[in-house]
Order: sequence, then C-alpha cells, then structure tokens
Amino acid sequence: MASSKLSVLSGAPLTAKFGLLVIAAYIFVAIFAPALAPYGEREIVGGAYEAWSDTFLLGTDSLGRDMLSRLLFAARNTLAIAAIATMLAFLSGVGLGLIAATVGGRVDMVLSWLVELVMAIPALILMLLLLSIFGTSITSLIIIIAVVDMTRVFRLARSVALGVVVMDFVEAARLRGEGLFWIIRREVLPSTTAPLLAELGLRFCFVFLNIAALSFLGLGIQPPSADWGSMVRENASLISWGDVTPLLPAAAIALLTVGINFVVDWMLHRSSGLKD
Repeated sequence: MASSKLSVLSGAPLTAKFGLLVIAAYIFVAIFAPALAPYGEREIVGGAYEAWSDTFLLGTDSLGRDMLSRLLFAARNTLAIAAIATMLAFLSGVGLGLIAATVGGRVDMVLSWLVELVMAIPALILMLLLLSIFGTSITSLIIIIAVVDMTRVFRLARSVALGVVVMDFVEAARLRGEGLFWIIRREVLPSTTAPLLAELGLRFCFVFLNIAALSFLGLGIQPPSADWGSMVRENASLISWGDVTPLLPAAAIALLTVGINFVVDWMLHRSSGLKD
C-alpha cells in the first residue's frame, strides 16, 4: 500500500509536487506556529511600524506587534477555520445532494429550490449580510460560510449522482429492498468519489479566500487574532511608503491558493483516466 502511494507521488507532475510541498509546509506552520514564532500572537514588542531588522525580521504593525509572528499565527487561525467550514459545507452538501438525486420527486424539487434561492444572492454579499445580523464570532463565521458554500457542493453532488442512480446496479439494489442510506453509501457514493474529492480541494480554496475577503472587509476573524486578510487591511498604508510588508500576507494567500489548485488539477487528471 505504501509503495503504491509512493509510486503515484513519484509519477506526479512537477506542479503537483510543488502544490503538495506548499500544502505540507502550511500545515507544518499552522501546527507549530507557537514554537516557530519569535513572539506571541498578541504581544506588543516594539514601536509602531518599525522597519525590518535583526530584532523584527519583518518589522512591526501599527500597534507594535511582530509581523512575522502574526503571519505565522495567522496560518493556524485561517487554516483551522477554513478546514472546519469546508468539512461542514462538504458533508452537508454531499449528503443532501445524494439524497435529492436518489429519492427524487418532491424531495429533490424542494431541496433544489432552496439551494437555487440561496445561490440567487451573490455569496460574498449574502455572507456579509448574515454576519452583520448574527455577529462576527468564530462560530457564526464557520456556520455562515458552511451554509453558503454547501449550496455549491449540493449542486455538484446532485448532478453527478443523477447519472449514477439510473444505473442497473442501483435499480437492482432497490428491487432487493435495500434502504435509502445503504444504496447511497454502497452504490452511489463510490461512483461519485473522484469528482467529489476534487471539489473538496476547490471548496477549501474558495472558503479560504472567502475568509480572507471577509477579514479584509472587517467581518471575518476579529482582532486581536491574526488573520492574513485583516493584516493586509491594517498595514495597507505602508505601501504608500514603498514598504512591501502588506504584500506578505497577500502572497501567503496567493501561494496556498496556487498550491491547492495544482493538486486539484492533478487529481482531476488522474480520475479522468487520461495519460500524459
């Protein structure tokens, strides 16, 4: 098993290996941020906007907090929230999508109508509206992002499952008297795994970007917790002075997005059965 996995990874294109390396590095930083950061996440250690130096490798922010430390802690905060929200959106979206496709009829019609109703409103605007109503706590942020993104997962899961539920082996399971959840778990889900796994990677990417966008607008992860989106907003004025510090959290967002997309492209290529 291990040797087969290694052979798959060794045969991966350079872009996929780069993406896997980036993802692994971000996970490592997120887990060991307290050990890697020279100062605490919320610790004021110097003056406002101090320049890069041996003491503060990336300078300080407007409150005198070390930028390198906050950049590292932001990886933990952002990735943890994005992972939880993505899993909630993915599990609920896949579950409801497979149920709608398998049951059909009024269940499918009602669920599809509700999803289309939510999707009729632009996602970012809807999230901003809901956060302004229910507050900007971490719990509200996770639930609202999960609910909004679940609709996209639902549509894909339903669309893929609709092509599976009409197959003979699914009909045979129904004639044998198998239950709904047995059919979904044993017959429908295994045939939809490849596109759903690719969607999981893309969905994490979109959730991650949504969190950064909401934080940049002031309704995401709230101060004094570190977050890449809010770090860009708080230090944007430095760009006028030729300081590239605000671009570092933006670069962290972009690098992870590119890495995930490289891996997802490789997964889609492998599941399609196409040869290089």
